[in-house]
Amino acid sequence: MAFHKKEEFTQKEQDLANFAKAMSHPARIAILKVLAQRNECICGELVDMLPLAQSTVSQHLKELKNAGLINGETDGPRSCYCINWKAFEKFNNEFNLLFSNLKIKNEKACC
Repeated sequence: MAFHKKEEFTQKEQDLANFAKAMSHPARIAILKVLAQRNECICGELVDMLPLAQSTVSQHLKELKNAGLINGETDGPRSCYCINWKAFEKFNNEFNLLFSNLKIKNEKACC
């Protein structure tokens, strides 16, 4: 029987891993680029701007929203999305701190 060991890690480590997982698909990167370029809530146009089916775009939007990277509102049959900049700032700071700490520790490494 397999056991999940996530609870053995800090909440910060789990949050960083979830952020990285949400960012780990090129379609999600493309969606974020479109949202950042437009700098406004975008509704149905996302499907027209990407070489993906509507259902695929919806699935990627769901992953980004679940990770807290985008905000979305449903207006009847349409959903509108925009980037959650506070979440990006938080994760940017956390990753910078992580990388800085890793680099400091690596300066003493043998490799």
